[in-house]
Amino acid sequence: MVFDVSRIGAMAARSLLVASLALVGWMCSMPMAMSQPNAAQTWRDQQLAQAWATASLQHSPREHQWVTLVLGGRTMKAFVTFPQGRPKGPAVLVLHEVFGLTDSTLATADRIAAVGHVTVAPDMLSGFAPDGGGTSAFPTSRIAGDFMTVLPDETVNANLAAWSDYAAKLPGADGKVAMVGLSWGGGAAFRYAASQGHHANLRGVFVFYDVGPPATTQGPGKAGTIAPMTVDAIDVPVYGFYPAQDVRVMKSLAQTKVAMAAARKTFDPVGYEKAEHAFMRLSADRADRNPANAEALQASLVRLAALLDGL
Repeated sequence: MVFDVSRIGAMAARSLLVASLALVGWMCSMPMAMSQPNAAQTWRDQQLAQAWATASLQHSPREHQWVTLVLGGRTMKAFVTFPQGRPKGPAVLVLHEVFGLTDSTLATADRIAAVGHVTVAPDMLSGFAPDGGGTSAFPTSRIAGDFMTVLPDETVNANLAAWSDYAAKLPGADGKVAMVGLSWGGGAAFRYAASQGHHANLRGVFVFYDVGPPATTQGPGKAGTIAPMTVDAIDVPVYGFYPAQDVRVMKSLAQTKVAMAAARKTFDPVGYEKAEHAFMRLSADRADRNPANAEALQASLVRLAALLDGL
């Protein structure tokens, strides 16, 4: 199914040009990068490493469907999961990590659908690969991640607005939307909530292991090219899920808490002792040797389900 939502928001042309030029530069330097012993994985490599996630999806009793939207002449893709039985509460956008959409994120979306919510997991790199493809068409995960990082917030926010509008109208959804963001996706969701004019039906943001305003670590301002973002425009509750072993995130959390408290915004972060960055992905793999990750995953799912029911 294809919907023309090309009038939702205007892209920041100058920033997109910078991102595109950066991609060209990476493409030109790729042979050298690939010759290094620690060269980044390809999307296929990641999928093979996440075979547990692929198997989980194959054995899921829930209905899965790939869908597309057209935005500004660019075709975007997302993976929709329908719960068994009648959906409840808001539809949930599940935003991937910085290296793009892989089966680990789809498996997380499936887990959230298991508690009764329709989930939409968009490929935020859709249409940006050299051939117009998405995550799977980038030469390496590092190139995909670097390109993801420099996408301007205006572009990311336009994508999120389009997918929010789509999700709110899905059969069985109640018209409300929530966002669950993983790493880069968590920061993107936080910044979207802080932007002027987010989707009117957004009811809550759930940030997993990434920081929010005023700090920016995985967004376009990480190199100091934009001013720190304020939290004044946030008008929905933001809930944090933070692993204690994630030094980058924990170091910046205090600044976010101060900013949100000063602006009288709802921000409820919870930390998980001894858990690591990306515990939602790591703990689902039977090869993971840190029991704290599995404990964090289970506790997070229980907390997330309760909070979604309260929106």
